[in-house]
Amino acid sequence: MNNIYSPPEYYCHRWLTPSLRVASEDHPIVVLTGARQVGKSTLLLNAEPFCHWRYHTMDDYDVLRQAREHPRALWAGTERVILDEVQKAPEVLSAVKQAVDTQPGKFQFILSGSANLLLMHQVSESLAGRAVYFVLSPLALGERHQVEPSEILSRALRGDWPVDATLENAPPDPIKLLLQGSMPALLPMDNPTAWIRWWDGYVTTYLERDLRQISQIASLLDFRRVMELLALRTGQLLNQSEIARDAQISQPTIHRYLNILETTHLFERLPAYKHSRTTRLLKSPKAFWVDPGLAVFLSGYFEEGGLRDARELGAYFETLIFQHLRILVELMTPPARLYYWRMRKGPEVDFIVEHGRRLLGIEVKLTSQPRYGDTKGLQAFLSDHSQASGGLLLHSGKTIRRLGEKILAVPWTTITGRDQEPEL
Repeated sequence: MNNIYSPPEYYCHRWLTPSLRVASEDHPIVVLTGARQVGKSTLLLNAEPFCHWRYHTMDDYDVLRQAREHPRALWAGTERVILDEVQKAPEVLSAVKQAVDTQPGKFQFILSGSANLLLMHQVSESLAGRAVYFVLSPLALGERHQVEPSEILSRALRGDWPVDATLENAPPDPIKLLLQGSMPALLPMDNPTAWIRWWDGYVTTYLERDLRQISQIASLLDFRRVMELLALRTGQLLNQSEIARDAQISQPTIHRYLNILETTHLFERLPAYKHSRTTRLLKSPKAFWVDPGLAVFLSGYFEEGGLRDARELGAYFETLIFQHLRILVELMTPPARLYYWRMRKGPEVDFIVEHGRRLLGIEVKLTSQPRYGDTKGLQAFLSDHSQASGGLLLHSGKTIRRLGEKILAVPWTTITGRDQEPEL
């Protein structure tokens, strides 16, 4: 039975699709998770070959009942099945496990849904060694423009540096991108008022529906307050004691709320890079929202003027860069690891990419005129890690310029798509 589905007007090819396709050929079970409204179902209903697989969603109460009472009937007569919103019927996972164990090589499953504690627990317990896992992120800028992903990180890790140049056009002003956000449903909306209404509905639905599927929350008002406090701290070191004090909530409760936000893929803790003998390195994680638009909305910035003057603007821009780096490192084989590096007193580097034994430092500056002095952190990191390939300074100007033997300043859009990537 094939899907009977009309593609949405604004469907965008997702960079993760080829990896999903290869994984589905090599593994009996693929698990695709991500934040709500990020486009998981749309991808599976539109991309080849998944658009020809049998599709069931647990949002359909009849399907949900069937999954709980007679799950094997969901794939009767077919061998390729998508089970969407599977976290609502964890009972189906044992039946999936039995199907792939008793008839090896016959079935191919994709289990999709907004990740939650129950889903991840059930997957880790029931499908260990049988599944491969992917997380779909909000739209990259290159996905909006339907261009291929940039290879700048892979090239820089190999030490392949572009020559000095000046781009014909400067990168776009990031203010609109930060206000709008990167969820697919926002793509056709040009009106800032529409963006605000959409984000307001998104947060309300998350609080009033999604959280109830995950855990009992004593006070939704307290949870939203914590979200707002975290939004003002995106791109900064995470201090749970400070958040607990400002929210007037116990630290154990803050810790639990952070775990929920991270498990639902709205928020991430970026670890410190600690592969060093020095004891002067910070070890606390940095806080990042997966979509900078959500952080901006929760912080109360609804207009361009207010956001442009915000003291947190640099951190929101860094969150936009984090979103794209997070996507690119996941596309590598195997996926690269993302960190930050900072000494207790002194220099820091916003991001460290580790792929195998190769390292790359990345500094982010919201300036159109990058200077040698902006590379202080990268110089310190490279001095402490001689094996590193080098460092990139991402800026909002249009120059590609060497600022050191292994340090290159490039426009931030070089990480957003192949069409923005400079030539060697």
